[in-house]
Amino acid sequence: MRFARAAVGCWVGKIFEELDYQETPIGAISLRRKRVATLGDLEVYEVKLDDTWLMSSLFHVVEDALADLGLAALSPGEWDVVVGGLGLGYTAVAALAHASVRSLRVIDLLPAVIGWHQRGLVPLGRQLTDDPRCRLAQGDFFALAVAPTGFEDGRKFHAVLLDIDHSPRNLLHEGNAAFYSQAGLQALASQLHPGGVFAMWSDDPPDGKFLRLLQQVFATAKAQVVKFPNPVLDTESASTVYVAQTAPHVRV
Repeated sequence: MRFARAAVGCWVGKIFEELDYQETPIGAISLRRKRVATLGDLEVYEVKLDDTWLMSSLFHVVEDALADLGLAALSPGEWDVVVGGLGLGYTAVAALAHASVRSLRVIDLLPAVIGWHQRGLVPLGRQLTDDPRCRLAQGDFFALAVAPTGFEDGRKFHAVLLDIDHSPRNLLHEGNAAFYSQAGLQALASQLHPGGVFAMWSDDPPDGKFLRLLQQVFATAKAQVVKFPNPVLDTESASTVYVAQTAPHVRV
């Protein structure tokens, strides 16, 4: 196990720094910080799992949109929300920006990632750890999604926002595949209140087969393409946000 090679206070004058590197059951995960000269020495945080780039602070429009589009579908009231995948914290912070969020449970498989926020190694860490509504929990989102007791002792939630796999077909781990089935999604839907929302990020274009599967399980489901500028390639990139909703409570 290796930890930060340089203290945050020694960052001045550097163009690259590895803040943390740890071996995990799913591979070696590292947190890096760099300055991008072509973007005015912009400070960028990046996460890699082995040789795969997981996320960058340079691109978080879709992470924000995941929270905003998902929560926009809810009826007014006080909401209890689950976020699957902590990462750099953008989806969680965007969710907490909604005053109606009463509680936020953020589930991440890796203690290392939670530790980045608790140790203040990432810019949004203190926003999450200082907010009394927010709880960072170590656990396997996909196992909890189908467990009889759910995410928390059988408690139901108003929204579940998922940002872990690259897409329903491009998985970080093959063990996640069972979740993207009718049985897996039905188990997730059973943890939602009537009118509850399941929203999910995907780096791929809308997947018609997966959308139809969502429509079989939920009362409504749609896929929305979210475009954002890519200053590295000097072009426009796009990802997908799926928003599915259970049937509302019918008053007799």
